[in-house]
Amino acid sequence: MTPAGPSERMRAPRGWVTEARMADSPHARSLKAQAATLAAEGKLEAALAGYRDALRAEPEDAEIHQRVAELLEWLERTPEAARAYDDAALAWTRAGSLLRAVAAAVLSRGLRGSRAQTVRTLAERFALPPGALAPTFAWVPDGKDAGVPVLSGVGREAFVALVDALEVRAFWPGQRVVEEGQPGDSMFALVEGRAEVARRVEGNARQVVATLGPGDFFGEVALVSEGPRLASVEVRERSVLLEFKRQSLARVSAAHPEVEAAVQAFYQRRLVDNLLRTSPLFTNLPPALKQAMSREFDLRVIPAGQVLLTQGQPGDAFYLLLRGQVQLSLEQPGRIVLLPELREGDVFGEISLLLDKPVSATVRTKTACVVLRLERAAFERHVVSQPGLKGQLMRMGTERLQQTAKALFV
Repeated sequence: MTPAGPSERMRAPRGWVTEARMADSPHARSLKAQAATLAAEGKLEAALAGYRDALRAEPEDAEIHQRVAELLEWLERTPEAARAYDDAALAWTRAGSLLRAVAAAVLSRGLRGSRAQTVRTLAERFALPPGALAPTFAWVPDGKDAGVPVLSGVGREAFVALVDALEVRAFWPGQRVVEEGQPGDSMFALVEGRAEVARRVEGNARQVVATLGPGDFFGEVALVSEGPRLASVEVRERSVLLEFKRQSLARVSAAHPEVEAAVQAFYQRRLVDNLLRTSPLFTNLPPALKQAMSREFDLRVIPAGQVLLTQGQPGDAFYLLLRGQVQLSLEQPGRIVLLPELREGDVFGEISLLLDKPVSATVRTKTACVVLRLERAAFERHVVSQPGLKGQLMRMGTERLQQTAKALFV
């Protein structure tokens, strides 16, 4: 796909031999393998001829269409490349590959050759039909996203506008897509390739926490909450990504409000999915209960300085802090005692709900925060009825009450 710059155009596309998805017929497979070898050796004209021979043997093979388009672009045969990317987009559409179809259509647009009907065809295949309601995104037991709800969760007109706002980015092994701690204003979908997610741990060392492959998303927290990146992402092999920029999404959402709703629904689902899979509080819950709970969490972005719970008042919800810091304080006659701050992954509000007593300390956001909120009624319905989870929360609550008591005598 799109190389990093003019100097990249004549570079052999590394990894093609191992990347190539085999065609159905032995003859086509042989032609495809030979073309991939030629491309890896930098013999781009010969590789193009080889892929075109393979395409005649397997005209519906979307990957061959893709390679033809890429080679034409590397060879600076721009009008032909644009038409070939359109053909690739339609082939990926017939194969049911939404992200790859969209990426090919965006690349064609970037070469000023996109056929308007191409994106319309994608919309008819992947977007919501007229009159359809956006799907409800709930927890998925196997951990796999159904696809691209930001795209497939909107109507056809919004889909067309959204595709027009997307950008394709290409990276080579060792290149970093995002850097932990740096400002972020976009999220990415990995179309092709492989990347690693790393976070800094004690001693400032980097620790790999996840590996990403085609179809995976990252960066959505920075997109919605406008904070710094929570991790670094570095590609390990030639990779192609779709970039969803905040400014572009805002422009499309102004004309198609359903886009903003789809982004928010996707963001909430991703956060809830991660919470239910990784938090010790929820990992052992039955899948049916996780799915029921996922529909009732409310995602909120809270500015700094806002009070979430007030000492002495009834508790109204259970909170899980996804991002930012909150300050706990205890008001005593003649003084205010500051308690240890809560950070990402901490919960609060559970003591009041479990004991049915007023809130024991005021909770105020110290920084801009992102929280998941579960109303009292939902908490009682889903949490209190689970002996193991209730016991774990009771232990956490007891520890916090002990910290509070200790702070009073300092």
